[in-house]
Amino acid sequence: MIAIGLQEVNSMINKRLKDALFTDQWSELFMEVLSPFNFVLVSTVRMQGVILFVFAKYYHLPFLQDIQTDCTRTGLGGYWGNKGGVSIRLSIFGHMVCFLNCHLPAHMEKAEQRKEDFTTILHLQQFEGPSANGILDHDLIFWFGDLNFRIETLDIRYVKYAIDNNILHQLWEKDQLNIAKTTWPILKGFQEGFLNFPPTFKFDVGTNMYDTSAKKRKPAWTDRILWKIKSGTHPVHSGRSSGGNLTVTQLCYCSHMEYTMSDHKPVFGSRADVPLVELQVADEWTKPEQAVVHYRTSSAFHRSSWDWIALYRVRRVGRARGLAS
Repeated sequence: MIAIGLQEVNSMINKRLKDALFTDQWSELFMEVLSPFNFVLVSTVRMQGVILFVFAKYYHLPFLQDIQTDCTRTGLGGYWGNKGGVSIRLSIFGHMVCFLNCHLPAHMEKAEQRKEDFTTILHLQQFEGPSANGILDHDLIFWFGDLNFRIETLDIRYVKYAIDNNILHQLWEKDQLNIAKTTWPILKGFQEGFLNFPPTFKFDVGTNMYDTSAKKRKPAWTDRILWKIKSGTHPVHSGRSSGGNLTVTQLCYCSHMEYTMSDHKPVFGSRADVPLVELQVADEWTKPEQAVVHYRTSSAFHRSSWDWIALYRVRRVGRARGLAS
């Protein structure tokens, strides 16, 4: 599965009207890239310039259920959607998972406002169903976006010195989000990988140079990816945590310096493993007796008389895939 969160997308009236009348241009772009790899768009939600997409391999679709979306405006006291959060929640192999993409208030002095807006988003977003009505009720939460936290106290010259000399760890303890994770009760249990990549904001557009304008904004890790497992979370180390039968392992947490069309650098993280059923199917077979599926279920899998396994052809005769439900 792939979740993509965008912020500050062009939301002028003519763009929004075109997206409403025709297929959203961002959806078309991502599908053009992902379709050859067997991905389909599961769900998307947009609030002005804040957009969230969730894609999955098509053979996972039988295991994705109870898909719902929500959005919360926090700009201009809750009347404008330039800031806020959009979410997609769904059941993945029996686990309730929520993806939350946020764009929080900017500037160094707005840390408390960021806390208030995040709390508002968590409070207002509610989903229908017998379980996981609120965001924090889900078994697994991914929270990401332009969270706009800054680096406190340190002079801009020292921050750039630390970046140039790859001593980023000296900046971590002054990062507002790292501080907030130890002081804000609302962030209890949220995990994040090491910030082993340079701060992602603010760059001169079209370059890899930090802000050279008259404002000379201090570099900061504004763009982040965090996760939380609902209960029984026992962090093993930064980048890995587990809770009961659910485990998240972050294999990569990095930024992409090669993209220069924005004053931010995009951030990438992978991956979460939550399958209840693992299948091993021969890639190719020519005889019926070769059509064998081996499978393994986790201890959390609840067997049912409705369970089934199927083989079906894909692309050409003799190629098969397996499913279990």
